[in-house]
Amino acid sequence: MNCRVKICGITNLEDALMACRHGADAVGFVFYAKSPRYVSPDMANSIVDKLPPFVTPVALFVDADAALINSVINGSSRWIIQFHGGESEAECLSYQRPYMKALRVKRGDDVTALVDQYPSAIAMLLDAYKAGVPGGTGEVFDWALIPDGLSKPIVLAGGLTPSNIQQAITQVRPYAVDVSGGVELSKGIKSESKVQEFISGAKCG
Repeated sequence: MNCRVKICGITNLEDALMACRHGADAVGFVFYAKSPRYVSPDMANSIVDKLPPFVTPVALFVDADAALINSVINGSSRWIIQFHGGESEAECLSYQRPYMKALRVKRGDDVTALVDQYPSAIAMLLDAYKAGVPGGTGEVFDWALIPDGLSKPIVLAGGLTPSNIQQAITQVRPYAVDVSGGVELSKGIKSESKVQEFISGAKCG
C-alpha cells in the first residue's frame, strides 16, 4: 500500500519545494487567521504557481466566508479544498471543487454516520478533538476509534511525527497522512530532516 503524504502549514516557497523534493504528494496552506501558520491568498497562489506537476495544493478553511475561499481557489485550477469547520455538505459542494472534510474524532462519536454525511467528499480527514481548537493540536487521538469499512478514503492527522508514523500506517492503513507541527523547526517553518524522515516512514510503513 502506497500511503500518500500531505505536508500542511506551508508558509514559504522554500519549504514547499523542499517537501516536494522529498516526495510529498500534497502541500497544505492554512487560511485561518488565528493560526500561526496562516498565509495570505496571494502568497499561497504565488507558491502554487511554482509547484512541480502532480503535487496537489490543498486550501484549508475553517468556517470561512465565500469571498476568502473564492480569492484563493480562483488563483489556480489546481486547488482542492479542506473544510475544517462545521461546514455542511451543501456548503462544501457550492465551490465546485474536489474537497475533503475534516472530522475531529472523540470517544462516543459515530464516525461512520459522520463520514456518511459527506457522500460527495473525495476523502475524510480524521483529526484529534480538542475543545475550541479546529485543528493543529499536535495531539494523537485513539486510532481504535476509527471503524473499519468507512465509505471514504481516510486521511489521518493529529500528532503525527517521524517517530510514530510507521505505527500509524501499520495500525490504521490510511489512504494518506497529514502532518504540520510534527515536522517543524518552529510554527510555520519546516525541518528538512524531519520532513524527509516522516515521508520515508510513511512510504515504507
